[in-house]
Amino acid sequence: MHIFEYNENAKQLLTPEVIQLLSTVYERKGRQQLFVEAKKDELNTLLEIAKIQSTKSSNRIEGIFTTDKRLEELMNQKSEPKNRNEEEISGYRDVLNTIHESYDYISPTANVIMQLHRDLYSYNKSGFGGKYKTGDNIIAETDRNGNRKVRFTPVSAFETAEAMQLMCGNFLNAWKENKTDKLLLIPMFILDFLCIHPFEDGNGRMSRLLTLLLFYRAGFIVGKYISIEMLIEQTKEIYYEALQNCSALWHESKNLYMPFVKYYLGLLIKASNEFESRIEYLSSEKISKPERVKRQIQNTLGKINKRQILEKCPDISTKTVERTLAELVKQGLIEKVGAGSATCYVWIQK
Repeated sequence: MHIFEYNENAKQLLTPEVIQLLSTVYERKGRQQLFVEAKKDELNTLLEIAKIQSTKSSNRIEGIFTTDKRLEELMNQKSEPKNRNEEEISGYRDVLNTIHESYDYISPTANVIMQLHRDLYSYNKSGFGGKYKTGDNIIAETDRNGNRKVRFTPVSAFETAEAMQLMCGNFLNAWKENKTDKLLLIPMFILDFLCIHPFEDGNGRMSRLLTLLLFYRAGFIVGKYISIEMLIEQTKEIYYEALQNCSALWHESKNLYMPFVKYYLGLLIKASNEFESRIEYLSSEKISKPERVKRQIQNTLGKINKRQILEKCPDISTKTVERTLAELVKQGLIEKVGAGSATCYVWIQK
């Protein structure tokens, strides 16, 4: 079985590149605290938007969809789930709310992780919520030709309970000893969790919820206001590549952690930059929403599509964005390229 040596493995991660990334993350964290104290109204707006984006993106990564209208109704608890997808979305919403409200009191023990998984499937009648897998599973991928191959074989069902106890126990010991930067411990723990793959279903979504929980407990709350799950969805090819590189030789305890750690630190830096950018936009009371859309395109090198604009300006409605795009095209300020779902817009340099 894999040996969970968090403090020892972390020593190999302290390269000049990782130290520079850590320094950048902590620098951004200091600036965020100033915003948190001064921009409470703007933060409330970002908080509600991030919850919706997180629930949408984390489920969409796993192929779980619903319409934007239904998602909003479910997030506001104005409607009961109508199908399997909506049951899983509702469960994610509830666990996300639990983490947002009570992260200080939620320690990632094996039993707590099972309880969170139980709540993730609280609307589902499958019966496997909060229970470890009863059969061995594999992580497979399908290539462009439709050929399916095994990418990784997780811990067997027989060894899962023991592996989870060892992983959580050793991780919490390292966390409490405080010898290793928690931003190194977190991605190592998430990688180990994914390699154990303890549940029949929901492992990916649980890993993202645990990521948020641990970031919050470490004092990094930017994920409350900028959806970490959305950033993972936007970079999922890089995410899966890092996961694949780091899972090789995991069973022999000879795997790498570096690519996954660098990916996670990059996520925090990206989230911090997005946070500062959105606060700046929301704080500009003299700038109208159409003007903000205009500036977003103007400040983008190359092409940008409607979805990207909505993600960067989440408090602006789809209708307002569409109306502004049409007006900017009419004025000759932007060029529309492509058609249908591939439609993008480019600022015309003059």
